[in-house]
Amino acid sequence: MEFMFLTGMSGAGKSKAADTLEDLGYLCIDNMPVAFIPKFAEMYNQTPNKNAKVAFVIDVRGEIEFESLIIELDALKKRGYRCKTLFIDCDNSVLINRYKESRRIHPLVPIKNLNMKSAIELERNMLEPIKNYADYVINTSSLSVKQLKDKIHGIFPEGYTHDLVITCMSFGFKNGIVTDADLVFDVRCFPNPFYVTELKNKTGLEQEVKDFVFAGGETKVFLDKLYDMLDYLIPLYIKEGKSQLTVAVGCTGGKHRSVAITEELGKYLKNTHKTVIVHRDIEKTR
Repeated sequence: MEFMFLTGMSGAGKSKAADTLEDLGYLCIDNMPVAFIPKFAEMYNQTPNKNAKVAFVIDVRGEIEFESLIIELDALKKRGYRCKTLFIDCDNSVLINRYKESRRIHPLVPIKNLNMKSAIELERNMLEPIKNYADYVINTSSLSVKQLKDKIHGIFPEGYTHDLVITCMSFGFKNGIVTDADLVFDVRCFPNPFYVTELKNKTGLEQEVKDFVFAGGETKVFLDKLYDMLDYLIPLYIKEGKSQLTVAVGCTGGKHRSVAITEELGKYLKNTHKTVIVHRDIEKTR
């Protein structure tokens, strides 16, 4: 049987992630007490559907000790169950803004009688052990709901994967760097289509912009060298046991150069690896 453990910061997008896992065929169970999970696994394993996929959504509302969850996870793995952990993260400042906009209350505010900032900091400390243990960590600070869904689909296209998943992400430096990137490449050195009147309002997904970005030849040379570097590094990441890798490509606004280059990079990597392409800032206005 296959078990997914979905956890993370309150307000970071766990409910949206759970919806996506349900679309992938998981039975999602919300906040089951940790002590019940081994018994549930034993009972559920006796049902006719031995290939079922179950996702446990676990957060701080149960005030659990996450070290005990890790112990139970290790025990399940030793018993032969396939278990993966997905952690949904988000920057504190973004979480505070989300709570302000939604007018919702962080779950630890009434439980611990704290203000919002202190509640978020306490939650992050409580979740640190399971975040460090997690197989996959997705930071949603700059992701739309669709982009979060795309990343999860990339990681679990059939609900389970042992492979390294690579996210190729374009972004604009003016909107902030990608905080969870493993490798960041600055392509602001190449000619900017923004200053060409007929290209200004287009994006790097359109052929005219792609032609402009690759017209001089320097961008092609850059990509060839980048391919060589990643061909060398990726096997080392796999050997280390890394399960996800984010390669971020940034230009000024995240709409032209970085998008065109990220598209080409993603196409190249898809030939040999599970690869997700995300354009973080393509829909943002200048």
